[in-house]
Amino acid sequence: MKPWVFLVSALAIKTAFVTIYLVALLSQKGDQPTALQQAFTEWRCSSAEPQGKERGWMCCPKGWKRFQKKCYYISDDTMSWAESVQNCTGMGSHLVVINSKAEQVFVSEEIQQSSRGPNFYIGLSAEKVGQWQWVDRTPFNVSAAFWRKGEPSNTDTEKCVVIHRPETTLNNWNDVRCEHHYRVCEAAAVTV
Repeated sequence: MKPWVFLVSALAIKTAFVTIYLVALLSQKGDQPTALQQAFTEWRCSSAEPQGKERGWMCCPKGWKRFQKKCYYISDDTMSWAESVQNCTGMGSHLVVINSKAEQVFVSEEIQQSSRGPNFYIGLSAEKVGQWQWVDRTPFNVSAAFWRKGEPSNTDTEKCVVIHRPETTLNNWNDVRCEHHYRVCEAAAVTV
């Protein structure tokens, strides 16, 4: 047998064992897999921070980025607000809810690296002018918001919020019409 055939065969066998191991670990985590686990078959895992005496792995679907204990998806297509909410939900996630300055920095930096359009939905909207609400019902804290200068406009036609990519400061939120924009989805990372 030629050496390269042996190496390719050994690599294929190793890949199959790793895949089987990860699938087994992901499926043993609970009685029912999460919606995120059901939506994806390919995962990228990295070592988690120590949890007590054990070290585990934190996993995100392939193509998602991990930050702390969450996974983030930066879309490559545009949708309306309602379609964006449904799209994220269909992947076992929701539009991103910014809970900290560190998370705002991470999401903003990821969007800046994108070569896509200028606006990315986050999970903040208003049913009534000026009454902002996160998609996961986290209370909106005006002192922890990252509005662009002069925003929000608080008009009846601008009830959805985006991170405006051309804005290079940390304060890059803008209220916009709920038309077609890119989106950022988030979900809890799967720990195995």
